[in-house]
Amino acid sequence: MHTEREKEEFSHVPVLFDECMEALNIRPDGIYVDCTAGGGGHSEGILDRLGEKGILISLDKDDEALAACRAKAEKRGASNWKTVKSDFSGIAEVLDDMNIENVDGILADLGVSSHQIDTAERGFSYASDGPLDMRMDKTQKLSAYEVVNTYDKERLEQIFRLYGEERYAGRIAEGIVRDRKQEPFDSTLKLAGKIASYMPAKARNEDQHPARRCFQAIRIEVNGELDSVRTLLREGPKRLSDGGRMAVISFHSLEDRIVKEEFRTLQDPCICPKDLPRCVCGRKSMGKVITRKPVTATEEELKRNNRSHSAKLRIFERVK
Repeated sequence: MHTEREKEEFSHVPVLFDECMEALNIRPDGIYVDCTAGGGGHSEGILDRLGEKGILISLDKDDEALAACRAKAEKRGASNWKTVKSDFSGIAEVLDDMNIENVDGILADLGVSSHQIDTAERGFSYASDGPLDMRMDKTQKLSAYEVVNTYDKERLEQIFRLYGEERYAGRIAEGIVRDRKQEPFDSTLKLAGKIASYMPAKARNEDQHPARRCFQAIRIEVNGELDSVRTLLREGPKRLSDGGRMAVISFHSLEDRIVKEEFRTLQDPCICPKDLPRCVCGRKSMGKVITRKPVTATEEELKRNNRSHSAKLRIFERVK
């Protein structure tokens, strides 16, 4: 049960806001899906550009985010703003349930919301103390506590190396497995401090917090983020109408690489050898990549919102 204050307090400063609105090329009577509603920042921007016949569908698996969006929709009297609890990988099922075949735009902001980071008890932050949680959907069983305290050394090392691109993954995994035998890790600050202690001194003097990469890796594992991104990029474009656009904001190289490669494949899916005179594989292009290079934040936005510094926006347009 969420109080009115909690609904109002869930906020997320939307990154690349103007760029996203332009990217979606919003039609007043169109149907749009915001796959990551968060506090509703991007969603409200889309809604502002829709007419009475337009429809906005906002997805999120965080109940607090959905409660905040519903409160805003009620305040605005926006009956054409639909909210659905779902991971964005379930976009096809959501649209099927709503008997919607095609949509005119899909937006996905893959970053953790400001509210989730700033709320210590959600356990996302290495800078403030809270329980080891990191679940975007608080009803799911797997949390950061289970990952840190039950995964074996090899699996932890793999997660830190693969999802965090952490070069000291082995040392950190070994330290965690050794120290949790004395007592389990149960708080974010305790884990962050220990991760720093496992690293050589030179690594602790970097510009970013030494635990940042490992916290990112644990969060990705807990929420199955990369698998969800791949599913979204596979299913979402199929549901775009002719000229419909998909805009995706990523915040780290793993996600951006996936988005870049998937969009490129959607544009040019041919797997024929380059020396063949013509295509024989039969794979057809689904459209075109609008962004040769990703769109990044302006100097003005960087000054307003330092969380936008790593944001990259890529856009794909369906052509039937």
